[in-house]
Amino acid sequence: MIIGGAGPRRTPALAAKYADEFNAAFKSAADAEAAFGRVRDACTEAGRDPGSIAFSAAQVVCCGSSEAELARRAASIGRELSELRENGLAGSPSEVVDKIGAFAAAGATTFYLQILDLADLDQLELLASQVLPHV
Repeated sequence: MIIGGAGPRRTPALAAKYADEFNAAFKSAADAEAAFGRVRDACTEAGRDPGSIAFSAAQVVCCGSSEAELARRAASIGRELSELRENGLAGSPSEVVDKIGAFAAAGATTFYLQILDLADLDQLELLASQVLPHV
């Protein structure tokens, strides 16, 4: 069972009791790290090994080989590129790899990429060929 959410007390307690995985969706790496810590603390308080629960994160992704490609992809999903860079995974393949790495450093062992333009198969190819091999 996957449990996620932003509640500072009840959500971690529910995750400690029931979850196989805790997901920090659409949070910054720092906020995800804090949420993971609260779940680990709740596990300890409940007598559960904190290592028995997986930690994951999720972000909207907008990846491109050029600024023009990024801007086009952001516009196609109705988002501003600057906002996506701040609140999602937007940038070149190497920037996306680095951002995923920040979540790994925060404790995430699984990462979910939310693709909003399902018709953009070129972006999927870019992610598969230039991001996936590095994460």
